[in-house]
Amino acid sequence: MNLKHFFFTGFIFFFLTATAISQSDWSLRTDKEGIKVYTKNLDNSPYKAVKTVCTVDASLSRLTAVLLDIKNCADWVYATKSCKVLKQNSPSDLLYHSEVDIPWPVSNRDFVVRLVVTQDERTKAVTVLGENRPAYLPEIKNVVRIQQSYSKWLITPLQNGQLQIEYVLQVDPGGSVPAWLINMFATKGPFETFQKLRRQVKKDLYNRVSLPYIKD
Repeated sequence: MNLKHFFFTGFIFFFLTATAISQSDWSLRTDKEGIKVYTKNLDNSPYKAVKTVCTVDASLSRLTAVLLDIKNCADWVYATKSCKVLKQNSPSDLLYHSEVDIPWPVSNRDFVVRLVVTQDERTKAVTVLGENRPAYLPEIKNVVRIQQSYSKWLITPLQNGQLQIEYVLQVDPGGSVPAWLINMFATKGPFETFQKLRRQVKKDLYNRVSLPYIKD
C-alpha cells in the first residue's frame, strides 16, 4: 500500500496545538502556487505541528462562510468522508462531527470540534478556533475517535483586497500508526486542501453571503 495514504489530513484540517509555537522554529517544507506549508517539532507530542500560509481572493464574509459551511466540507477538505453540524450555539459558534476516510487496513478516524469565530474590531482580522470535544458524541464502532486536538485560523485583510490566511494545526490521531509515518507526509494534505479552498470560495453558492458578525 502506498505510504502517502496514511496521512490523516482530513481531520487535521481544523487542529492547532495548544503549545506556544514560535515563528523561528518553523521549517518550510512546501512552497508552490503561493501556498507555503511548514512543520515544527513539539516537546509534548511525537507528531509535528503544521502551518499553512497563503492568500486568497475573497471577502472576509465569504471565506468565513466557507469555513462554517460544514455540510460542504467534503468538497475541499482532504480525505473527508462525512461532515455534519451537531449543534448551532449561535451563527458564529457551532459543534460538528467529521469522519476521515483512511485506506484499509488503517481504521477511519473521526472527531467532534467546536468552532468559534471572532473578529478584531480594529484590524478586522478574523480568528476561527477549534476546540476538541471528543466526549460530546458516542464513539462509532470501528472508527477511532480523535482525543487530542486544537486549531486556529488567522485571516487578515490585505490592502490589495486579498486575504492572508495563517492556519496552524497539530493532532494526535491515536491508534497504532507510528508518528514517523504520519509526519513523513505532513505537507500533502494541507497543500491540496488549500488548493481546493481557493476554488471553493469562488463558487456561486457564496455569492450573496452576508454575516452579521463579520465586517468586511
